[in-house]
Amino acid sequence: MKKKLTLEEMERRRAAIDARPAERLTPEEEAALAAAEAEDDGTTMTLEEFKAMHEYSGNLMLRIPKELHKSLAEAAKANGVSLNQYAMYKLAK
Repeated sequence: MKKKLTLEEMERRRAAIDARPAERLTPEEEAALAAAEAEDDGTTMTLEEFKAMHEYSGNLMLRIPKELHKSLAEAAKANGVSLNQYAMYKLAK
């Protein structure tokens, strides 16, 4: 079982990490970074842009009473559409 860190221990570890000198890129890493930047075709996005784009999955899971589920399924069938399509229609109204 892992030992639970105290607040003081976490602060001590953070201070030790912050006290370390900043790392420098090796010449090989600098060359690889320069090559990657040269290949950028303008479609590169930041991490924040990526997160914002993937913030919503498009999936919504609901727990509803069985009777409501039954009536929605029957209405969807009567309208010749899937339950998913019918629910989207009703939610969009």
